[in-house]
Amino acid sequence: MVIYLHGELGAGKTTLVRGILNALSYPGRVKSPTYTLVEQYHAAGLDLHHFDLYRLHDEQEWETAGFRHEFDGHKIFLIEWPEKARNLIPPADLEIGLEILLKGRKARVHAYTKIGKQCLEKL
Repeated sequence: MVIYLHGELGAGKTTLVRGILNALSYPGRVKSPTYTLVEQYHAAGLDLHHFDLYRLHDEQEWETAGFRHEFDGHKIFLIEWPEKARNLIPPADLEIGLEILLKGRKARVHAYTKIGKQCLEKL
């Protein structure tokens, strides 16, 4: 499953990922992958990969890191700043846009595939 996370800096994308992992009873620390580009987690029998592509500069950087091989259909991918790798990553099953309001945040969620729609129905 591929989930795109949109929103300006500070909108809460990583905080949302922390919340998802917390809901899956992940016991460890959830770090922002801003500098590592990806953090991997195992929770509730699921393999989750949290990407932050904000600092990704070009396709060569993506290829050198070996990320293309990560998308094997057996993991859940939460991808911040997906537009930085639009032609390199699979299309989203679910897309979440976060917007900063004067008080709180606003989330917009769109499902594009059967699995995305099933996930959205569970929310």
